[in-house]
Amino acid sequence: MIGTTRTRFVAPGSVTQGRFGLYEWTMQPRAGGADAHYHKTFSESFFVVSGTVQLYAGTRWVTATAGDFLHVAEGGPHGFRNDSDDVVQMLILFAPGIAREAYFEALAEIRASGRTLSNEEWVELWAKHDQYPC
Repeated sequence: MIGTTRTRFVAPGSVTQGRFGLYEWTMQPRAGGADAHYHKTFSESFFVVSGTVQLYAGTRWVTATAGDFLHVAEGGPHGFRNDSDDVVQMLILFAPGIAREAYFEALAEIRASGRTLSNEEWVELWAKHDQYPC
């Protein structure tokens, strides 16, 4: 659990021979999300299972609802957030299946410990996990 978001490792790269990683992402109402960012070495895809989520699709924020899909190639700017009054559930697919769970575990540990990271520490953490702010 990261704040008001629950992440379930459905099929991490460790069980898919590194081909892909599939994660279930459940955000409580008004949970915020991930600001616009990009990855150099893997793609990311989003499938909205339920609720209404804002997805950043390269140049603009779009509203996505159940059944909507967004694929972002390596280097493509993207982000997501729940600004609604409803729970949002998405499936997030990373390809290839890098060890993304280490990043999610780091975020959960930071949140649970109450630590506050400086901007420089955030940039270092993100870069360690192939995530770069736009």
